[in-house]
Amino acid sequence: MQIPEIFYTSSPEQTERIGAKLAGAMLEDSKLPRFIALYGDLGVGKTAFVRGFASVVAPGARVKSPTFALVNEYRVKGGKNPPAFHFDMYRINDEDELYSIGFYDYLDSGICLVEWSENIEYALPDERFSVTIEKCSVDEPDKRKITLVRQ
Repeated sequence: MQIPEIFYTSSPEQTERIGAKLAGAMLEDSKLPRFIALYGDLGVGKTAFVRGFASVVAPGARVKSPTFALVNEYRVKGGKNPPAFHFDMYRINDEDELYSIGFYDYLDSGICLVEWSENIEYALPDERFSVTIEKCSVDEPDKRKITLVRQ
């Protein structure tokens, strides 16, 4: 995987494959950042990306958006892979709320994937992957541009 990299997808399954590809790279190289900041409008495919990621880190995990739970954990019991923590920061308004959900405790406990990272820019680690997912055109409603950058 070459970073930065741009992908184009035409289905949720293709978006999942990009997430799976990043997960595989992270499991192979423990020196890669363990934080993924996800950016994109509502319904653009952030959870599909996480679903693909989790399929590698925690096969069989049932992935859904943590909109109301704020964080979901995906792990395999007795597995060798680190757990993945899937956050939704859509409703987070300030740093006090981050503390109240234990966000900072998760940072060294596994791999963090954070939807709506733009809402907590002040709390993002310096070393991370940023994944931006954008719709490409009105004429092709399923086509996405996924930009992966290492910071």
